[in-house]
Amino acid sequence: MSPDGAPGARPRTATEASRLVGARPSGPLARISLAVRRALVSSRRPPACVLVGVSGGADSLSLALAAIDVGSRNGVPVHCLTVDHGLRPDSAEEARRVADLLVRLGADSARTAPVRVDSAGGPEAAARFARRHALAARAADLSDGTAVLLGHTMDDQAETVLLRLARGSGTGSLRAMSPDAVDEEGLRWIRPLLGVRRADTREACRQAGLAWVDDPTNLPDGPWRAADGTALRRAAVRARALPALADALGVDPVPALARTAALAARDDDALDALAGAAWRTAVDADPAGAPVVPVADLAGLPPAVLSRVLRRMLLVAGARPSDLSAAHIDRARDLVSDWHGQGPVDAPGARLAREGHGSGARLVARRAPAPPPVRPA
Repeated sequence: MSPDGAPGARPRTATEASRLVGARPSGPLARISLAVRRALVSSRRPPACVLVGVSGGADSLSLALAAIDVGSRNGVPVHCLTVDHGLRPDSAEEARRVADLLVRLGADSARTAPVRVDSAGGPEAAARFARRHALAARAADLSDGTAVLLGHTMDDQAETVLLRLARGSGTGSLRAMSPDAVDEEGLRWIRPLLGVRRADTREACRQAGLAWVDDPTNLPDGPWRAADGTALRRAAVRARALPALADALGVDPVPALARTAALAARDDDALDALAGAAWRTAVDADPAGAPVVPVADLAGLPPAVLSRVLRRMLLVAGARPSDLSAAHIDRARDLVSDWHGQGPVDAPGARLAREGHGSGARLVARRAPAPPPVRPA
């Protein structure tokens, strides 16, 4: 079968991946296999079909190996996609070799997807966006209910927490990467390896006799640079900040940082539930459909809950989530807790205003007014 082979072209029986993993894997390979089995078979919502994003690195390769094995033993079709960012002369050939290997391991299909990365706004974010778009497009071509599997590890989670701590993030951001989440388009993203160390993925590949690709962009002196010419932030955190923190503390900080993400996720879910209850109780809509709420109904809410209600009002009105900052929410909260006659809060795509006086005051969120037409010179 070619790398673009049709789904279901092989029987759901033994595969090369299953032979390499074995009936009773041990050590790191066993930990990865168990993590994948929990995601694909033992979870409350086992996916009917999965698409694995495989860069060729040890993390994603060990994930694909375990997924193909578990899928073949349990009747779950496993497809793979390798995204070629086109940033190195040999990247297309490298991606093709990865796809060929995945076919040999027993994937139902293994394709490559060339993408164009516009690094003007930062290469890391641009590459991440391109990968997600390619994976989402491929998942849409497969059967309904296809979930995307990503190979992020506990070390990746710790790096994410540290990066967000440096930005002064709240619980919603410190929860970092979710092990299982559905995006706004309804696509499910699963990260089975968030409880597994990066070193385990390398050792698992060694156990299976698989050679992985080391991406030079993960190195602080790699080919990509930040906008100011310094090392990419995540690469610098990985190579310098975490080792320095371990040296200063005398203990590996990765498990504690990953635990912070899990605790933040739990707290964030609780705050979201409280905000949801407040929304259902207090928020209404005006005749035009704009969310509206009496200020008196908001005044007694804890700041964390109030912020979530106001953010939701702006989003419902048309604010763009990626452009809605903490500064916008802080100014929106001041309309309730620090009112001194200030004007509306303008956020990208929406406007939140305080209307009325005294006990009749209310907050209304509306779509942002269109900019005035540009007059010809």
